[in-house]
Amino acid sequence: MDFKTILERIKTRVKETKVTRWIRFGLVALLFFAWVAWMGNWWLSIFILLLFDIYITGFIPFDWWKKSKNKVVRMVMSWVDAIVYALVLVYFVFSFVGQNYQIPSSSLEKTLLIGDYLWVNKMVYGPRVPMTPVHFPLVHNTFPIINTKSYLDKPSLEYRRLKGLRNVEMGDIVVFNFPAGDTTLTKVTNPDYYTLVKMVGRNFIKYNKEQFGEIIYRPVDRRENYVKRCVGLPGDKFQIKNGVIYINDQAQKQPENVQFNYIIQTKTPFTDFEWENIGVAIDDRISADYSDPEIVNGLLASGYDVKYPIYMPPLTDEMVETLKSNSNVMKIERMAESALGRVEYLFPDVVSNNWTSYNYGGEEGLIIPQKSMTIDLTEDNWHRYNRCIRNYEHNYDAHLKDGKVYIGGKVADKYTFKMDYYFMMGDNRDNSLDSRFWGFVPEDHIVGTPMIVLISFDKDKNLFNGGIRWNRIFKSANPDKN
Repeated sequence: MDFKTILERIKTRVKETKVTRWIRFGLVALLFFAWVAWMGNWWLSIFILLLFDIYITGFIPFDWWKKSKNKVVRMVMSWVDAIVYALVLVYFVFSFVGQNYQIPSSSLEKTLLIGDYLWVNKMVYGPRVPMTPVHFPLVHNTFPIINTKSYLDKPSLEYRRLKGLRNVEMGDIVVFNFPAGDTTLTKVTNPDYYTLVKMVGRNFIKYNKEQFGEIIYRPVDRRENYVKRCVGLPGDKFQIKNGVIYINDQAQKQPENVQFNYIIQTKTPFTDFEWENIGVAIDDRISADYSDPEIVNGLLASGYDVKYPIYMPPLTDEMVETLKSNSNVMKIERMAESALGRVEYLFPDVVSNNWTSYNYGGEEGLIIPQKSMTIDLTEDNWHRYNRCIRNYEHNYDAHLKDGKVYIGGKVADKYTFKMDYYFMMGDNRDNSLDSRFWGFVPEDHIVGTPMIVLISFDKDKNLFNGGIRWNRIFKSANPDKN
């Protein structure tokens, strides 16, 4: 078929195209060019030819099945056609607009609850261009049941974020890819791989595959999704003093629903009805273990009477005030720092040896890296920022030797950061594994911010007996910012 014949066929098909189809093509073309402009890559405009053929000329026989004489073929292909269109639409919406996200843990209670399903807006900070563009849009990184990857490692794209409405702000609740999730295990997900390495050693994990499974690497946008509150911005000096966050030496206001662990002594055991009225979930109704002599001795030394029930739940200020007015409560006080435990694996290694989750950052504080910020590569700074330098900014050969830092085989005495970083924490402060334990969140890991609660299920209740939290549907997912 020569070029002249092709032109004649195009003219004929254009003339035969109905007005309604031209209107549909026009709307799609407007959306397509708006997306191309947003992407900032006009080479993508070439795909308008494909859209023109789909809607107008029809040279590529996408709808060949409509002419089939076999009813089964037409029926099956009509479903395939609808599913493919739906998946393409979902791919673009999830990649560039937003997507749903489920709250799996209690780290942000009572602001967000386990069982909340959120709509996460990716346009606020600007959506990332997918770094692993070939992926199935309805699952994050693993197909259920068959347990295989839901994405292809190649092709892979460098990090790039489209223009958004604003940057991450202090107090924002943020969904992000778990930074320490670059390396993970197929059989153990909690604690994370790096914490396990600290606990049992890298070789023990490597040679005990029956217990831990295979060690696998995940690209940035396929790492697990986490949700926390931003409590430190790029360039800030971050400290925690007696549980209060200080930014640049200024105490910060606590979120309205921030929780800390308390010790409660009561005259008689609390009933499930009482716990529910207070707002304490079943998993948080923790009783003191009187079979442990160390716990008993500690309680006795603190003035508690072990003849009466003792509980240790996380509580908000409002819940504490409610309990103080309860005649059944004999004593209530915030749990001492020494009783919290879990402080041996704080970030960053070595530097944090004398820090705790209640008193974090030391006298100097921890400076959060900022794009274009230059630091001296002292041994102390290496311990603070080596993960940012090596893992997040891809200087994989960087290392410390004899007190000197080497990058690219040469001694380096300074380093300039390529990205902004953030410090994230949960509102359930004593029960949140957050930046205090695994470090900074790089900007390329930021996914978006939750806007509303779509629906919420209470796992402690039957679906038809209070299992749906109707009062949370379409509620703001970030009330402290309103």
